[in-house]
Amino acid sequence: MPKVHITDTVLRDGHQSLIATRMRLADMLPICDRLDRIGFWSLEVWGGATFDACVRFLKEDPWERLRQLRQALPKTRLQMLLRGQNLLGYRHYPDDVVQAFVQKTASNGIDVFRIFDALNDFRNIRVSVEAVKQAGKHAQGAICYTTSPVHDLDSFIRMAKELEAMGCDSVAIKDMAGLLTPMATAELVKCLVAAVSIPIHLHSHATAGLAAMCQIKAVENGCHHVDTCISSFAGGTSHPPTESMVAALRHTDYDTGLDLELLQEIGFYFREVRKKYHQFESDFTGIDTRVQINQVPGGMMSNLSNQLREQGALGKMNEVLQEIPKVREDLGFPPLVTPTSQIVGTQAVLNVLTDTRYKNITNEVKFYLQGRYGKPPGEVNSIVRQQAIGNLDVIDCRPADLLEAEMDKLTDAIGNKAKSAEDVLTYAMFPEIGKEFLEQRNNNALVPETLEPLSQGDDKFCAVATEFNVTLHGESYHIKVTGTGHKTKDKRPFYVSVDGVPEEILVETLDQLIEGEATPGGRTGAKGSKRPRATSPGHVTTSMPGVIVDVLVKIGDVVSAGDPVLVTEAMKMETEVQAPISGKIIMVHVQKGETVNPDEALIEIE
Repeated sequence: MPKVHITDTVLRDGHQSLIATRMRLADMLPICDRLDRIGFWSLEVWGGATFDACVRFLKEDPWERLRQLRQALPKTRLQMLLRGQNLLGYRHYPDDVVQAFVQKTASNGIDVFRIFDALNDFRNIRVSVEAVKQAGKHAQGAICYTTSPVHDLDSFIRMAKELEAMGCDSVAIKDMAGLLTPMATAELVKCLVAAVSIPIHLHSHATAGLAAMCQIKAVENGCHHVDTCISSFAGGTSHPPTESMVAALRHTDYDTGLDLELLQEIGFYFREVRKKYHQFESDFTGIDTRVQINQVPGGMMSNLSNQLREQGALGKMNEVLQEIPKVREDLGFPPLVTPTSQIVGTQAVLNVLTDTRYKNITNEVKFYLQGRYGKPPGEVNSIVRQQAIGNLDVIDCRPADLLEAEMDKLTDAIGNKAKSAEDVLTYAMFPEIGKEFLEQRNNNALVPETLEPLSQGDDKFCAVATEFNVTLHGESYHIKVTGTGHKTKDKRPFYVSVDGVPEEILVETLDQLIEGEATPGGRTGAKGSKRPRATSPGHVTTSMPGVIVDVLVKIGDVVSAGDPVLVTEAMKMETEVQAPISGKIIMVHVQKGETVNPDEALIEIE
């Protein structure tokens, strides 16, 4: 029997699942020599949320990260996760952008491309697979595993055959939420091995505590490639520990042949590294069998808790977890994996934080219900669809067939801020934060978010007050600090709740305040100015703290109730804010890029 081959995920999915994708390149490079000596089948190092986190939080060039990892790991295959026509962003890209992205990724060091579509609509991965093959790299087609009334064994067998016919070099079972059980794994792997002639890989998260057992059953039934993670970043919403799997298979016909003692050294290294990122640890990333019901994948869970904390709504987590399956059913049972996990998760948060389900519907949900992400696996809720898109036609073609080539337009749009084709692709993935990143890089002004120190002498976190009462002018307020944001040279946002109302406080160094400079919250105007509180039916507000992406009206415009007047971004999803009444715009209190809170009047209509 062939030995079992290991793909280790510590440099990508491991820290994405447990510490919100925050590990920095500086903590990866010192251990690369030992990782390279192990003999892994591959190391997963790129893709998923790493690109976003590098640009948004870590202020690292993701392409430079890839190049340095390639140089530091010369003997090991480097692997990435690619979202098919979504690439690493949250929308479908035209074919020319997909082809350019794959070509540049391959030339910068990726050997194995694990390619998936969130809906298992393989029309959306064909161009990526073809581009990978053209680049001479390994194209691995992934099946997003899920359970629902419309997913069964026969459907997964059909998918595997379709991927083989497409030219994929291997097939991965992508169990992103840890839904597989040992017996279901045995049956699924046995059927897939019989159905196709290419190797089967298993990627399963340990959220429900079952993944290691699933891997053993997979191995026994013909799967000889499994994903694990170095123990320091294993377990819970991450993956089974690499060292444990190597030990379990040692001295058997499936022996991996990997050096257990060297793996243990690597584990101790990452144990120390993890302490540096304690502020991103979550109470929601351990073993939790509720995943068998809510189906929330590991990376989504750590990011969701982080984002809810920033909204001052972490206490609503259980309600959100109960709402997610309901939204998923309304949308036709999509597997919960990026971007559908963000689409479903953000809408669930909106449904919980507002007084009426689907009172606010994100643009991404509207696009999804139009068919712009592909064909949903099951029937969608017709009432929700009508509420979201009205009588707009639902497309039935491959979504990218409706898109015009973009590379030339993107190159022109970013101009001299881009110094390479890779820079243009960074801008393509995330236009707003990508542009900001390139500007900061060109001005030598990149400042990563601050890492909170540990207390001296032990592994305990610094003990600071995060919940207290404040008395001001005779009035008492209950304050709870729910999170902190990215620190610039002299400013840092703190997310708090004041008597249960989410707020953002921007702390600035007093001796650097300048008359007329931006005031707390990013608000512009005279020093000390503040947007009015929303008190009138004509005051436009948001449902949750966020950032203004676009202002669609100006003073003097006449609008009807329901017309979009703003676009905001919260939790990486955009939402149109609509006029609450019909009337004339008499005041606009916001500009693009500003941070806003739910209690503020952003626009006034009368």
